[in-house]
Amino acid sequence: MDDHHKTTSSSEAAVIEHRAYARVGLLGNPSDVYYGRTISFTAGNFWATVRLQPSDDLVIQPHPTHDLVVFRSLHHLVNRLDSEGYYGGVRLLMAICKVFVDYCKENAIELEDRNFTLSYDTNIPRQTGLSGSSAIVCAALSCLLDFHKVRHLIKVEVRPGLVLNAEKQLGIVAGLQDRVAQVYGGLVYMEFAKEHMDTLGHGIYTPMDVSRLPPLHLIYAENPSDSGKVHSTVRQRWLNGDEFIISSMTEVANIALEGRMALLEKDYTKLASLMNRNFDLRRSMFGDDALGALNIEMVEVARRVGAASKFTGSGGAVVVFCPDGPSQVKLLEDECQKAGFNLEPIEVIPSLLNEVDLQTLSK
Repeated sequence: MDDHHKTTSSSEAAVIEHRAYARVGLLGNPSDVYYGRTISFTAGNFWATVRLQPSDDLVIQPHPTHDLVVFRSLHHLVNRLDSEGYYGGVRLLMAICKVFVDYCKENAIELEDRNFTLSYDTNIPRQTGLSGSSAIVCAALSCLLDFHKVRHLIKVEVRPGLVLNAEKQLGIVAGLQDRVAQVYGGLVYMEFAKEHMDTLGHGIYTPMDVSRLPPLHLIYAENPSDSGKVHSTVRQRWLNGDEFIISSMTEVANIALEGRMALLEKDYTKLASLMNRNFDLRRSMFGDDALGALNIEMVEVARRVGAASKFTGSGGAVVVFCPDGPSQVKLLEDECQKAGFNLEPIEVIPSLLNEVDLQTLSK
């Protein structure tokens, strides 16, 4: 091959791009971090994209908006930090590179010594409980798997743990559920029983047919709360053996179990009651102060028109089911508009796994 052909082919053909979508926790959250069960899916309304291009140096490219370091004024800088916080996506890309290399070393997976430039973009709203950070990490991991041609060597079940480890390096508090949904894509039923977690290091993940879902909607606010602080006292009480927390968390986990049957049977009346019960249990465990008035109001807005609703994650966005159909959706639109919330129909993304991925799944 002559040099000219090499450069032209490597400049575009060698670019790898992957997308990971926002995650919606439908049932069972937050029991994923308490050896429970959950059902989650990926929503095509929002996504993060990571692009990997071969290059001479290894470059992690700052995003022009999310990693802003040049400001018009001190006032601009302060406003920016108040709305966006201190962190962009560069640290996420760096962390997954480290975790990926460490995992390959530990598992005797050889990586070719080649450099690349990683860049990212995202339209997932911040702090909405839609897993914006892990979407960036997840898409980056997919790029690394393809660039190093090791997709067949790193099992699908293991990958959510790698994404989570990258976030843990940065002090992000989270569970496996979000990363499982984003790695697999589509609708996934997950079991995090202690014996699986201890012996396998991951849960048991069962993809489900997305056509089992009824039409769902998403409510979110423009300036939501911080989702990282919500688990605090509940976790400590659970570790201390608090009976109320332990029994409530067991019930939350059972909601996902019952929800799986309801979806398989398309029993949407049951689904609606399970969604509402899921939120009520969360509220009784965490208390209104921890959940935040704005988050509670998003749930209440839906309930006022008779819809079922619960958090998609730890607050910031709410997943809604209107059992009475379009007329009820219209009522909800009016209520959301009055309250200043965004409402949109959820587009469920089917499974993202390809042939190579499927071959790595544990038989």
